[in-house]
Order: sequence, then structure tokens, then C-alpha cells
Amino acid sequence: MTAKELRELVIEKIPQITGASGMSKEELVAAIKDVFGIVEGEGAVSPYKKQITSMKKDMAGLREERLKASSRKEREILRKKINKLKKRSRRLARAV
Repeated sequence: MTAKELRELVIEKIPQITGASGMSKEELVAAIKDVFGIVEGEGAVSPYKKQITSMKKDMAGLREERLKASSRKEREILRKKINKLKKRSRRLARAV
């Protein structure tokens, strides 16, 4: 959004923020984040971090098994399991 659009949005929808007409875009975004309690940066850690790391360890183990698998069917099954774990971990990472 442009700064003009943000100002209009804040004036119409968020009365807690005063002085929006004189704020720059960065100030408006920071004020909106403060009002809604959005935290960004290095201090923000996903609440699912432990689950994601354990899934990644499982994926690494499955990859090793896949390399050692003798039949094509076994490799295909392991590949599908790895893909499911990847999708699940990505969904958890986006859920923040």
C-alpha cells in the first residue's frame, strides 16, 4: 500500500492512532504493528520451532534411508514421506 492509502485506512478504521495525517509510511506501519501487537525481527521466534526442527531431523534420516534402499518402490515410499514432512514443516513456519 502507498502512504496515502495507509493514512486513509488508519483514519477510517483505527481511531487509536492519532496524528496519522502527518506520519510517514514507516511510522504508519510501526504504529499499526504496535496497535495489533505484531512483533517482527530477530526477537520473534516461531512457537512451532521445536516441531519444525524435529521434522527436519526426521527428513534427514529418511533421506539416508532412501539412499540405502534397494528397491525402487521403497525409494518412492520414502520420497513421499519426505515430501509430506516438508509440506507440514512449511505450513507450520507460515502459521506464525
